[in-house]
Amino acid sequence: MPIYDYACADCGRSFEQMHEMSAHSQQKCPSCGSSAVSKLISVPGLIRTGGKPQGGQTCCGRTERCDKPPCSSEGQCHR
Repeated sequence: MPIYDYACADCGRSFEQMHEMSAHSQQKCPSCGSSAVSKLISVPGLIRTGGKPQGGQTCCGRTERCDKPPCSSEGQCHR
């Protein structure tokens, strides 16, 4: 079953619910019990399995691993 994100129009809280796709209209806020909830758009999570790890860069743009991450803050490299 998929997990959906919702926001309550009455109390402003956001929450997750796991349910069938056909059950959107039946959702209620777990905090205040209101049925004035709207579904939020969320990015699906991806799980990568197998294969070789992809190369990348550190936060300061180097290809080798930093000694003490994070090696940068506020756009300034501390190396």
